[in-house]
Amino acid sequence: MPNAPSTPADLDRWLADHDVANLEALNEFLRIPSVSASSERNADTARAAAWLNGALARIGFSSKVMKTPGHPVVLAEWRKAPAGSPTVLVYGHYDVQPPEPLELWTSPPFEPTVRDGKLFARGAVDDKGQLWVHVMALAAHLGARGTLPMNVIVVAEGEEEVGSANLAPFIEENAKKLRCDYIVISDSAMFAPGIPSILSSLRGLAYFEILVKGPAADLHSGMYGGAVVNPATALSRIIATLHDSNGRVAIRGFYERVKPFPAAVLKGMKKLPHSDARFKKEIGVRALGGETGKTTLEKLWTRPTCDVNGLLSGYTGEGAKTVLPSSAMAKVSFRLVPNQDPDVVERLLRSHVQKVTPPGVTATVHALHGGRPWRADLDGLLYDAARRALRAAFGKDPVVVGEGGSIPVVGDFERILGAPVLLVGFGLPGENAHAPDEWISLDNVRRGARAMATLWDEVATRKG
Repeated sequence: MPNAPSTPADLDRWLADHDVANLEALNEFLRIPSVSASSERNADTARAAAWLNGALARIGFSSKVMKTPGHPVVLAEWRKAPAGSPTVLVYGHYDVQPPEPLELWTSPPFEPTVRDGKLFARGAVDDKGQLWVHVMALAAHLGARGTLPMNVIVVAEGEEEVGSANLAPFIEENAKKLRCDYIVISDSAMFAPGIPSILSSLRGLAYFEILVKGPAADLHSGMYGGAVVNPATALSRIIATLHDSNGRVAIRGFYERVKPFPAAVLKGMKKLPHSDARFKKEIGVRALGGETGKTTLEKLWTRPTCDVNGLLSGYTGEGAKTVLPSSAMAKVSFRLVPNQDPDVVERLLRSHVQKVTPPGVTATVHALHGGRPWRADLDGLLYDAARRALRAAFGKDPVVVGEGGSIPVVGDFERILGAPVLLVGFGLPGENAHAPDEWISLDNVRRGARAMATLWDEVATRKG
């Protein structure tokens, strides 16, 4: 590959010399059970913030733990670059998912263990390990050179796993202090082992509960069945109207705001080494569904969806109980793509449900949660620099991928700070991010640190 960049020798040498110490520090970080969803772990979550704060201070950052109405935010700054240098904000989170069910872990969730080149622990990939990749890269610059080629801000929150309720207000309150040219986030995965990836899009979310009510109380199905509208049957009919025979969402107006993905991005997706047969085997199904005429990756990354996430009605215990239920409930979520708006989807869903609800029952839609979709403009200095840095560390050009899930904070950062966001992750498929035996590839940790160390040089030297 002509003119292929490489990790600067001094940074590469520093990372190699400090490899053991860096991984030992990551293990310390992972041992702290910072489960943000559990009030019993509040002290541990605070301890994780303090630990990270100390780690950033030790490598040369001015760092502090800042209170919020919930878990604290770690805010670290290094602002000694020459006048006119760019400023980069690095975001990550130090809170983790609950480890349960504990019996399904091969080794204890908060005792980091290496097996087959993988580091197993809760938070290994989501997101302590990926956040630590950035700390390693920053430490390499400061350790090898005593300086950074740009100003850097690190923001690490402790509530990502519970919805980041206090992050957007924190960004707004500190917008002047957080002003930057670029934002870099690593909380995602590569497409496959050895294939570095730049994440170009995230689907948004609109989540609802549909409640159908009929008689005032449960009824005997023998005495009343056939004469009374059954709420469970009515809800089933409502749900059946949400899609047409081609797998498209059948709510009037649902697709009106959908912004098509660029043809070049769709063409690139078709070149990725994806196999429907392997995909079906991995998830244990015999056939795939969704919109007719769309590839699997298009369905996962570029198209909006509607899914039933839960159903509840009547008697579900052991044995038989001949009951006609008084109510039925469904949890229904929509994944959204640019330029769909969760509030507009709510209005469309309410109108649709009202129209298709049969007489004899009432149906109510309750909005539970929403987040906007996001898509990057992959042109510009930041993305060009990322391509070169990833190629230097992994030996091949990165691919552009999408993500079917949502990371609402990405849109918050871009909206409030007005800076482009680079999403570049070092996880891998099957890493069990929210499940037992979560892991991260140690090779990816090392290569990721080299890529990010190179990125700062690439951005600084190409500025302007």
